[in-house]
Amino acid sequence: MPDRESAPVEVGEHYSVEIEDLGSEGDGVARIGSFVVFVPDADIGDRVDIRIERVGGNHATATVVEGD
Repeated sequence: MPDRESAPVEVGEHYSVEIEDLGSEGDGVARIGSFVVFVPDADIGDRVDIRIERVGGNHATATVVEGD
């Protein structure tokens, strides 16, 4: 849709991110570019691999993906 900006991430995509802050609910906050991604069960300074689970208009929610 030309009148609507799309998010730079999609459900199912994987990223490696650093948790920069904590949200009001205690979730970790990472950024992909300037786009905010909330990551439950992550703390400031953690470097984690994530999978995007839900995408909203101005943020996404992801889960931590455990390594091999």
